[in-house]
Amino acid sequence: MPELPEVETIKNELAPHVIGERILAVTILWDKIVRQPSANEFRRHLVGQEVTGIARRGKYLLFSLKNSEKLLVLHLKMSGSLLLATASTEPPAYTRAILWLDNGNNIFFRDPRKFGRLWLVNEPAEAFGKLGPEPFEEDFTPERLAGLLQGRKAPVKALLLDQDLIAGIGNLYADEALFAAGIYPLRPGASLTADEVRQLHQAIREVLMEGIKNKGASIVNYYRPSGDAGHAHEEFKVAHRRGENCPVCGTTLSYIKVRGRGTYFCPQCQRE
Repeated sequence: MPELPEVETIKNELAPHVIGERILAVTILWDKIVRQPSANEFRRHLVGQEVTGIARRGKYLLFSLKNSEKLLVLHLKMSGSLLLATASTEPPAYTRAILWLDNGNNIFFRDPRKFGRLWLVNEPAEAFGKLGPEPFEEDFTPERLAGLLQGRKAPVKALLLDQDLIAGIGNLYADEALFAAGIYPLRPGASLTADEVRQLHQAIREVLMEGIKNKGASIVNYYRPSGDAGHAHEEFKVAHRRGENCPVCGTTLSYIKVRGRGTYFCPQCQRE
């Protein structure tokens, strides 16, 4: 699933080609990709609208529109990509929706597994409800992270994935952050010391920033709007490196399931 660095990369790379452009037409190739309103109302409302901005909230993209109080909200889910192409380009396989722009470009929403969704809403909460703080917000401090973990018996890995607690962190970057902080993924959240919380807070920000710098991780389905891959996965220390040796101590990396999510860690650097 595209996580914060991937969605931030998509936002940054789409913005110069989309902001200030008018939507000439909307093609919906699979009606269920539109969660709200109906596919016909979705099309009717968007045609003629000018895109005035793109923002990210957690793993969601939000497109603001010049002559509308509504927001276009998008989630790529497990396998979605937004691909930028000229109007003459044939849509790739698994394209579920197309936005046609007046600068001669279009945006293909490609989604092999059909989990991605589109909304047209008055308020963002209509699409995604409650989300926790953004990891790069000023008020996301070590003290706030400590407060979010306080009293929680769930594994810290599961807590990092809880979007109600912290927005945007997914499986890949949670593994990387826990490794960087030297924390065993099954530790209860409440068991972390103040020093460990500070280390984890720093690690979260650093691994996410590195992911953005490297344009996201293309392990399975993620592509940048240009169709190019990201390179963040090439720098991963533990994520998706099962059976390889730890880059710090040389111990063979381990793999377990935490609340059903595949989890990679070093049993020496992240002791139980």
